[in-house]
Amino acid sequence: MSATQTHTVLRAEGFSCPSCVAKIEKQVGRLDGVDRVKVHFASSRIEVDHDSAKVSAQDLVDAVGKAGYTSAVSAF
Repeated sequence: MSATQTHTVLRAEGFSCPSCVAKIEKQVGRLDGVDRVKVHFASSRIEVDHDSAKVSAQDLVDAVGKAGYTSAVSAF
């Protein structure tokens, strides 16, 4: 893991179906610097492992927004 490797957790709103999960994972996973995206449908959590030197938490929120959902950085 590099010095700039970060684990960010987002809370999302507007999940209505499991296909939403794939849509978000695809959109966020496209970002340069994102290594892993895991969307937890039941809890509306999005966990992202990424290089913070390439992708900021705001970039992740924006990518979720492009997929059509509102999200925010969460402490847990």
